[in-house]
Amino acid sequence: MSTTKGGSGRRIVLWRHGQTSWNLERRFQGSTDIELTETGVAQARRAARLLAALKPDAIVASDLKRAAATAAELAVLTGHTVAHDSALRETYAGEWQGLTHDEIVARYGEQYAAWKRGEPVRRGGGELETEVADRAAPVVLEHADKLPVDGTLVVVSHGGTIRTTIGRLLGLESPHWESLGGLSNCCWSVLGEGARGWRLMEHNAGTLPEPVLGDDD
Repeated sequence: MSTTKGGSGRRIVLWRHGQTSWNLERRFQGSTDIELTETGVAQARRAARLLAALKPDAIVASDLKRAAATAAELAVLTGHTVAHDSALRETYAGEWQGLTHDEIVARYGEQYAAWKRGEPVRRGGGELETEVADRAAPVVLEHADKLPVDGTLVVVSHGGTIRTTIGRLLGLESPHWESLGGLSNCCWSVLGEGARGWRLMEHNAGTLPEPVLGDDD
């Protein structure tokens, strides 16, 4: 682990894609390849201007259109080439995909409740959350390991994948991953490298991270 004096080190910004029409309809997307709305593109451009100020060293993104298009806005400003990886896709949720939240609760109420309790559930016959972390977290770490000291990696992905990846990198047991709240469209979370591993520095942020100044730093 490469850290510098004061506990600063590498930084991972996990950035959720912009708005889609299915987000507005509260329709479960999963691995379905849905494009950004005009609002989603505008969100990505606004957020990209902020994130570019962090001077990221690398960008890696899910290959689904909504994430790839979001990442492209940052790439334009930074000049970086985006590395696309299917391992960063959203959770595959089988029969849940394409259904609205209300339809899922009506048809799969027991399965939904078990998932919310933190039980290992193959929603719609799809992936377990731990399987999502198994594929996504190593990709994030692989790219983070290539960063220079104090370098910044931007990962453009999806709400569920980001949450499970954060849980894995923080060393939380999977039943507790639900305690990490969801990300709004085009908001991000920041993991910083400290003396004892990765720390959650920002969560569901939409403005530039500020340094922690205080006794807990």
